[in-house]
Parts: sequence; C-alpha cells; structure tokens
Amino acid sequence: MTSPAQLANDRARLEPLTRENFRHLEGVAAEPGLIRYSPGILHTPDGFNTYMERALEEAASGQSIPYLIRDLHAGQVAGSTRFMRIDQVNKVVEIGSTWLGSPFQGTGLNGAVKALMLAAAFGPLGFEKVVFRIDERNMRSRRAVEKLGARLEGTLRRDVYLQAGYKRNTCVYGLLREEWAERLHPGN
Repeated sequence: MTSPAQLANDRARLEPLTRENFRHLEGVAAEPGLIRYSPGILHTPDGFNTYMERALEEAASGQSIPYLIRDLHAGQVAGSTRFMRIDQVNKVVEIGSTWLGSPFQGTGLNGAVKALMLAAAFGPLGFEKVVFRIDERNMRSRRAVEKLGARLEGTLRRDVYLQAGYKRNTCVYGLLREEWAERLHPGN
C-alpha cells in the first residue's frame, strides 16, 4: 500500500509523522489529559518519546500510517492521528490515536481531519470499511463519529488498560464505503 504523502483541505494538513517532525508535537502533547481515554502516556518527556517511537515502529512495519496535524487557520501544529490496524486482506482500517491540543478542540478541526482521512481511506487507499474504537465514557468522540455516519457495532468489555490500571470498555464503530458515499452524494 502506498500511503498519501500529505493530505490537505482548506482547514487541515496531515503530514506523515517522521523522526524529524514529531518534535513539533512536544508542546501540544505536554498538556495533561489529552489521551485520558486511550492507552499510553503523552504529557511527560519519556511517555511522549515512547508513544512517538511506537507510532514510527508501527509505520515502518506497515501496521499504521501516523500523521502530524496542522491547523491551517491557526497556522500551528495541533496534534496527531493515524490509520492503524491496517488489514489489506479484508480491506479494513482503523482511524485512531487522534489527539488535539485543547485550543483546537471544538473548532471543527477534528471534522476536517476525519473528512480527509475518510476520503483517502475509501479513495486511493482502497479500503471498504473504517473502524473507530472509543472508550465508552468518551461521549464527545462517540458523538463525533456518529455524525460521520459510523454505526456502533458493539462494545468490547474491559478491553484495554489505561493509566493507573483502569480497564476501559471500548465501543467499536464501523463505517462502510457505500455509507460514506451515500453521505457525500445522497440519493445516488
């Protein structure tokens, strides 16, 4: 699979995450609580380095395509996201590990990022289904993917350990290529 070098619209630009550019995320990542519903530690220097190195290792092995997010309206680096759990055989990919600094939350940036990623997933990348995995307590993220047309397919009970040993329940949402196309072109 050839990954898009860069994805962009009038609001957001996604640049492939590299060792050279991930340092631009340090300031945003230092904000405590950005990934409170996801595994890993981001706000400490060691946690940040471990998180980013894992993203780069997964990219090198073809398991994920991580991106740095730039908010073009603000002219700033805003966070990170990934295509992950790439399954070429079944044509399924997950969009996840998305986090934005608090100044960028609720501004429409996340929607612009997801639109870019869905267009790439269902277009040039050739996937037939996109999956989102979200902590069941994270109602903001759940509502956001529901707005995109994703459907709750089930809940994985006590599925993933988070910080301090808490084990979350994970809601799994799915969006099929034809459902996305119908949202873009109703009635066709």
